[in-house]
Amino acid sequence: MAAMTTVPSYTPSLWVRVCHALPRLDLTMQMKDNIFVPDSWEYQQTLLVLSSLSAIALVISLLVVLSFLIHYCCCHRGDRSEGSEEEEEDEDASTGHGYSGKKGRGICCVTWVAVAAVTLCCVAIGIGFYGNSEANDGMYQLTSSLLTANYTLASIDLLISDTISGLQLSVSSPLTSLEELFTGSKPFLVSTRNCRRLSENVINLLSSISLARSSLDTGLGNDSISGASIIPLTPVPPSVAPTVVPTSSLMPSPFSPGWAANTLMVNEDYRWLSYVLLLLLDLIVCLFILLGLAKQARWLLILMTVLAWLALFLSWGSLGLETATVVALSDFCSDPNTFVVNSTHFNTGTSSDVLDYYLTCSRRMNSPFQQLLTQSQRALSNIHTHLSSLERNALTQFPKAEKSLREVQQILNSTEGNFHQLVALLNCRGLNKDYIDSLKGLCYDGMEGLLYLSLYSFLSALAFTAILCSLPGAWRSFPSESEEYEDSDSESEDPFTSHQARRQTASGSQRGAMAPFYNYPGAGWTPPFSSAPPLPTLPAC
Repeated sequence: MAAMTTVPSYTPSLWVRVCHALPRLDLTMQMKDNIFVPDSWEYQQTLLVLSSLSAIALVISLLVVLSFLIHYCCCHRGDRSEGSEEEEEDEDASTGHGYSGKKGRGICCVTWVAVAAVTLCCVAIGIGFYGNSEANDGMYQLTSSLLTANYTLASIDLLISDTISGLQLSVSSPLTSLEELFTGSKPFLVSTRNCRRLSENVINLLSSISLARSSLDTGLGNDSISGASIIPLTPVPPSVAPTVVPTSSLMPSPFSPGWAANTLMVNEDYRWLSYVLLLLLDLIVCLFILLGLAKQARWLLILMTVLAWLALFLSWGSLGLETATVVALSDFCSDPNTFVVNSTHFNTGTSSDVLDYYLTCSRRMNSPFQQLLTQSQRALSNIHTHLSSLERNALTQFPKAEKSLREVQQILNSTEGNFHQLVALLNCRGLNKDYIDSLKGLCYDGMEGLLYLSLYSFLSALAFTAILCSLPGAWRSFPSESEEYEDSDSESEDPFTSHQARRQTASGSQRGAMAPFYNYPGAGWTPPFSSAPPLPTLPAC
């Protein structure tokens, strides 16, 4: 079956065309088509190959981190002796923890690399939050459009059911009573039987109208029409997913809009929550890494290193899923009608003319229900004509027929009101608008959100790779426990004297004690800050 290739008011975006043009390879490295067939194993292989690129990137990241770990663990063991000599030479000119010169510059470089990687990770987290919000907005628009379309379909089923039930009620009760009253008058009896025939004709015409209602019987005949044969959908506001009245043999179609909306809403809630938790994990790791570098808390950095490994695996894994999803979505959005027509046709048995009318909604196309609606309208008009004739001529001779005539007229008025609403709902503009809105939500906002999430996963994976490579070098800048213990002992002797002042005092004691500033003969010890001369000594008596 040839599918429609264009959808009015919808054009695939640039990103959809770019992703759709990507080459596709299966597991045997052979080129495949990019037609969206999610049930095909060959198409699934192309998505697996694209997802495996993130696995290759993960292996490369692990090799890079492993090489840096080997470099820090093995290559720097031989440099410790040389580093100790350099530390003794530069100890007098050093400040802080005693690191300066070449080693201080290296430590500073490694620390700034870690800070830059954490900054990159924070930027990626901001992009991820924006992408997650965009994807959620697109899915919300998609589910809202599906619920509105399902509400329209449910309203159509309800109007058809009410109309059929009303006409069946008029045939079974009031028209039967009129036939019994007009038994002796052939013209009145013929008019009453014409009303019955036309009512049954309208019932048959309305019963043949089907809009993807595979669960409802659309081929009802004259003898099979009954009040229990039509089980309508209950229309509810679009914000709540409509449900089908449960019975033993009636189940909703897997591709019905209501079922699809319910499934997408549940999956979207889990997807949104999962990404929020992943983003919060990355944010916590980045903030505590900065805190550990500032406080020089080695235990905190060890804990954050473990979480950074977890975040690295999650980032590359999410990138693989996002890559497959973006490519599959671009294949669908490049030609959505092909998949919609094929899946709906093979699962619900809806005719291609009906799908073509509602998916394209072209002015040059006539409604496939136009003939049925026209015949039903003519039949209802003829019923009105016969009832008006009976009311003018038969009531004078058969006054008891007034009650039955009033009942038939009330049912007919209600039927005409439902019929006009049914004609408006069967127009293609309402359902086509819902279809276009769902495509725009999925292929515009949803596609953009997934691309931002892919960018977030890629940047965060690079950031965590750099973090894991730089953290071991940052640990070397932290003082060991023995150095911290010696510093604490020396500071406990005189808490008000700095380390540099103590050095100056020690160097001054080696040169010898300086003479006091005030030195008077015969004077004893004088306070260093006293400017008054000593008192003279009195002679002994």
